[in-house]
Amino acid sequence: MSCPYHSDNKPSNYRAMEKDIHTDFKDDMSYGDYLNLEKILSAQHPLSDQHDEMLFIVIHQASELWLKLAGHELNEAIINIKSGDFGHAFKVISRVKQILSQLTQSWGILSTLTPVDYLKFRDALGHSSGFQSYGYRKIEFLLGNKNTELLKVHESNPSVHSELSDILHKPSLYDEALIALKAQGLPIDQSVLDRDFSQPYEANQSVLDAWLMVYRDADKYFHLYELAEKLVDIEDSFQQWRFKHMYTVQRIIGNKVGTGGSSGVEFLKKALDISFFPELFELRTHL
Repeated sequence: MSCPYHSDNKPSNYRAMEKDIHTDFKDDMSYGDYLNLEKILSAQHPLSDQHDEMLFIVIHQASELWLKLAGHELNEAIINIKSGDFGHAFKVISRVKQILSQLTQSWGILSTLTPVDYLKFRDALGHSSGFQSYGYRKIEFLLGNKNTELLKVHESNPSVHSELSDILHKPSLYDEALIALKAQGLPIDQSVLDRDFSQPYEANQSVLDAWLMVYRDADKYFHLYELAEKLVDIEDSFQQWRFKHMYTVQRIIGNKVGTGGSSGVEFLKKALDISFFPELFELRTHL
């Protein structure tokens, strides 16, 4: 029978500390210092004594961090497309797709919260709601789903309101893609490029025709063709996230009114009809 101990008298189910591993952080930056973990991990303050409220808080706080990163990446993608750096734009757009997939998975964790358990602390939330998420609003504006009325929700925070207003009035990721089409000689109506960017984007025939030219000669316009498919990837992932959000809310509260005052599930369902890049889906019918 084999001996359960090594020759150094240590158990076999044991990993020794290596001698070069740093352990003294009195005057050195640690992992926790770099990530500011003391602040992050002490930011959970349940308002009830219910066990499941911690799950609710952590899921939403983690989601806000992912949304912050997605906004950071979309800003970079816009800069890249404006400067013609399509290669890096493709990289960060692909990253946004994965972030959205990660966010979608988080709804599965939240769905372990049963209706009975949620109702035990729901009243403690007051009128706070995910609809008030600054990170979510920023992503929608960056992708082109503009709505001036939504700024009202953020008026109580001047810095947030100012940043969102700035994004609202600037070209979105899709607007920059259309500017790139025009720069490549594709026939985009000038009215599309000169429009009020604070208004919701409306599908345009010249844009559809231009994208059809790209898809019908993908070798010639390969970087634009690849850009279009990357954008479709984002919308695909975003819609999956929207659907999973709606379904999770329906599973937990049914058709109750949302804490923020919306109609709840019915309001969330309406978002599924909104497309960031309508011509990129319409063109598939015409190929």
